[in-house]
Amino acid sequence: MLATYDNSTSKHVPHTDPAVGGIAADRLRSIIERVERLEGERKALAGDIKDIFGEAKSAGFDVKTIKQILKLRKLEPAQIEELETLLQIYLRALGM
Repeated sequence: MLATYDNSTSKHVPHTDPAVGGIAADRLRSIIERVERLEGERKALAGDIKDIFGEAKSAGFDVKTIKQILKLRKLEPAQIEELETLLQIYLRALGM
C-alpha cells in the first residue's frame, strides 16, 4: 500500500486516496496483478511444453529438429525459400 509522511505525527501513514500523484492506484494494482497471473500461466505452459518435448524424445524423435520445424511453420513460404537458398549458398561457399 502507498504511504505518505504526516508532518503532524512524524509517521508514515497509508495513503487511501485511489489516485496518488496522478496515478490511479487501483488501476495500477490491477495491471500488475494481471501480469503476475499471466507470468504464472506462462511458467506452467513452459513446463507443459518441456514435458511434450520429453515425450517426443522418448518416442525417438529429434527435439532439435522439431524445434526447427516449429520455427519454420511460423514463416511465410517465401521466407522459408529465402532461408533455404541462403543456407545452400553458404554451404557451397564453405565447400560443404
